Amino acid sequence: MALTETSWRGVAVAVCLLALITGTLAITGQARRAVAEPSQPNTSNSGRSEPSRTANSDQAVVKLTPSQQGQIALETAIVEAAPHPEQFRAYGAVLDISRITELTNSYANAQAQLQTAQAKLEVAKSAFERTKNLVESAALPKKEAETAEGTLRTDKAALAAAESQLRTLAATAQQEWGPVIGRGIVERSPAVVRLIERDQFLVQVTLPPGVTVTGTPGAALAQAPTRNANIDLEYISPATRTDPRIQGLSYFFSAPGDSGLLPGMNTIVYVPSGNTYEGVFIEDTAIVRWQGRSWVYLRVSPDSFRRHPISTDQPVSDDDYVVRNIPSGSEIVIRGAQVLLSEEAKSELRSGDDND
Repeated sequence: MALTETSWRGVAVAVCLLALITGTLAITGQARRAVAEPSQPNTSNSGRSEPSRTANSDQAVVKLTPSQQGQIALETAIVEAAPHPEQFRAYGAVLDISRITELTNSYANAQAQLQTAQAKLEVAKSAFERTKNLVESAALPKKEAETAEGTLRTDKAALAAAESQLRTLAATAQQEWGPVIGRGIVERSPAVVRLIERDQFLVQVTLPPGVTVTGTPGAALAQAPTRNANIDLEYISPATRTDPRIQGLSYFFSAPGDSGLLPGMNTIVYVPSGNTYEGVFIEDTAIVRWQGRSWVYLRVSPDSFRRHPISTDQPVSDDDYVVRNIPSGSEIVIRGAQVLLSEEAKSELRSGDDND
């Protein structure tokens, strides 16, 4: 039976629809396979690989072959946890010691006045005794003895006043500066002389409110405001007053005169608490600074390194620290950490450009 023109048109439309459906299914299958199959990395670049993420850290892993590690002279060390003295972060203020100088000079002058009064009294006593004997032998009139006795009483009063002045200055020195510095003022000790001559500076260190230390601090570390270093502070005594801005326990320490500290300066000070804690020692060469934090690189495999954050609240010397949050036995990079950071930053930048 012959097909009419209308029938031929219907068959043509059906064929076209069937072809369109078949093509759509083919494209959909390819898209599904593309999603299901992970993309293969570009292995054409034989240099350092892009950083990858680990399951237990948000930080990227930087990979370097053994030969590349040798090229940058990378060194690592296994760190072991050990007991270390715990330290509190405190606040230091370098004091103006003009008052100590004033008290020292005043006490020296009072001592001189006392010695003068003692000498005059001795002379007055001798004069009175001679005059008294002469009066008794009728060699001198009685009024001479009365005059000598008046001079003796005047010199006794002057001696008593000099002694009182000396005691007052000694008490004032101890009230204002405590028994250690106060006694040093009275005795003009070498420690006080070094403060007066600016061979050393007096630093008042105040702990945060509610913080106490076990026993006496002994020593402390201050941050130098003018250079990247720590300053050894030597303990003197408890302070006689606190810093009104902080309201914590205060202590007097001395700092070397060439430390860069000057009267009126404020600084951060680390004071031993008297307790110990477990931590690993980290040298300054292992530490890198990035985004306002301090980091070290841990080896996670023979050719992989991961950046790890550390706290620098426990310094032990110039830029060396004891860190609590690194497991004992970890292998850290002690030479070449800065190169790893640079490589990580460049790799992240390349990854960002590829995503664009």
